[in-house]
Amino acid sequence: MFCFCGWKASHFLCFLALFFGTSGHENGPEVVTVVVSEGSDAFLPCSVSTSLVQQLFDWRKDQNKQDVFMYKNCSHYNNNGLKGQHDQFKGRVSHFQQQLQFGNASIVIRNTTISDGGNYTCHFPNLEPEQIFSIKLVVRYSLKDRRRENAHAAPKPIVWLVKDTEDQVQLHCVVPGAFPKPEVLWKESNGDIFPAEPQVLYRGDHYYITLLITVTATNTGLFHCVATQEEIGHVIDAEIRVPDKQFKSSYGDGVLAVLFWAGFVTGASVVLVLCVLYVRKNYIKKVSAPKTNGSCNGESSQPLQL
Repeated sequence: MFCFCGWKASHFLCFLALFFGTSGHENGPEVVTVVVSEGSDAFLPCSVSTSLVQQLFDWRKDQNKQDVFMYKNCSHYNNNGLKGQHDQFKGRVSHFQQQLQFGNASIVIRNTTISDGGNYTCHFPNLEPEQIFSIKLVVRYSLKDRRRENAHAAPKPIVWLVKDTEDQVQLHCVVPGAFPKPEVLWKESNGDIFPAEPQVLYRGDHYYITLLITVTATNTGLFHCVATQEEIGHVIDAEIRVPDKQFKSSYGDGVLAVLFWAGFVTGASVVLVLCVLYVRKNYIKKVSAPKTNGSCNGESSQPLQL
């Protein structure tokens, strides 16, 4: 009986499957190494010279500890025909259904993680003779911020600017408490690296890195202090902007002008208020004073009665 399971494979991957087809060995498997970057898809090649439509093949990882994929007479993990696939691989492994008639038992692992790396076997227990293939999968780290997943990942660098001379500024960068030892670099926004020798302090099983560079008025713009730990795939950076000389000068003049006018307006306001209070006080005093019509010593100003 010949059955079709209806899975349509990519023509390009099918070509790879045929091109990288391997052959089994009775005296010991030949190891094929596959290297991919974290997050990409891994193609694990495996093929024999007979049709596999009505056969059994079984993929396992790390000396049979994890069931990766199994196919048996048109039933497999993806069509709920077989049970037992390891949780790590559920929904992530596919085979080439249309290539089974050509002996292609290769698989693809989608969106690889670091834990996917290891030694895999492709086993044909019912063939005569029995055949086993060995494939080593190496998953390389992709650089990203891993502070949430790794307690040893370097923290965000601390950066600040110190004016050195009229035409120069110093950029300071400190990466505290990291392990393994990070590589720390100053970069311009275009990716150019500023050469500098870091100061390294090792204390309490952690590295403390300080990196100092001096930039001139011609080196203006955005700068990044980048800390990278290749061993754990971690990278993180902090940025700081260096304004040009004209901006710094106008900024300083602007501040002085603002302070001057603020002081002037405040002083004028105080003087105006004092003047108003003085005038008001004298006006009230004049209005409330008694009328004497020129008489002295309290004499009455009323006319004498005859």
